[in-house]
Order: sequence, then structure tokens, then C-alpha cells
Amino acid sequence: MTAHKLILSGFGGQGVMLIGQMIAYAGMLEGKEVTWMPSYGPEMRGGTANCTVIVSDKKINSPIVTEATAVVAMNYPSLVKFEPFVIPGGQLFINTSLIKEPAKRNDIEVFCVDANEIAVSLENDKVSNMVVLGAIVNKTGIVKLESIEKVMEKLFTGSKAKLLPLNKKALTAWQA
Repeated sequence: MTAHKLILSGFGGQGVMLIGQMIAYAGMLEGKEVTWMPSYGPEMRGGTANCTVIVSDKKINSPIVTEATAVVAMNYPSLVKFEPFVIPGGQLFINTSLIKEPAKRNDIEVFCVDANEIAVSLENDKVSNMVVLGAIVNKTGIVKLESIEKVMEKLFTGSKAKLLPLNKKALTAWQA
């Protein structure tokens, strides 16, 4: 495997940081080298928030991602800002629930994920990030779905344990 280099971006509150953390934790469970680097600031108040994740079998020299193997755009400003970072032949995941513009490039693989609609169909609009996480895992192979589920079991404890079945269901709700 070559290194998977992801940029995950969306409005503050859409759960992109959690997606990144979960991928990084799953990579650690699989014995891989990982980095997770969040970008905070005014983004936390409704602007565009993002993080980068690298998962690799080899040592990672820098956590900075300037050429991404995959980009996730949960909102339109994220698409505009980060689509250029996808390497030719890379992957772009677009939340088509909120983004009505198509990707501008034709040298990348584009996946349209109607994450919010799928989350609403699962009767909880807060799991749109888990729908996207499932799409990422399914199409990139960055980590195993079972590893993500193990991470969920560690994160969703106590009063959050009741959310586990719904979140697991959201992981497999999107089909390409």
C-alpha cells in the first residue's frame, strides 16, 4: 500500500474532525503509521473546518497534505478550496445533499454521497458524517470497516452506547 492522504472538510459541526480521528484510530488498531491534523480557528463558528489524515505502512515524514489521494467535501466552500488538492487518479467525495455543483475535474474519481438525505432516512440527521465515513472506507480501502466498528465501540460508551447501532447502520447505508 502506498500512503493514503486525506483532506476532510465541511462546516464546523458536520463531524469531519470525528471522521478523521476515527480513521486514524482504526489505522492504529491495524498497526499502521498514522497522522491526524485538525485545523481549528474561526471555522468552529460555522465556517469551513478541515483536518488531514495520513495512513501508511511506512514512516510518515510530514503530517502536511498538499497532494491528497482523497478529499471529502461536506459543503460547497470545501469543494472549491480542496478539489485542486486531489492527485490525478485520486478520489473526491461530495456531499450532494448540500453541494449542487459538480466536480470541475475529469482526471479523478468522483463519488456523490447524498449524506444528509441518507441520514434523514435513518431517522437521525446527525449521522451524515458516518454515512460519508462508510463511503470513504468502502471506496479507498484506507482501513477495514471492522476496525472502524471497533473504534465506534470504544468511543460510544456510557450514555452514547445507545447510538452505536444507528451509527453502524449509517456506515453501510450508502451504495455507489
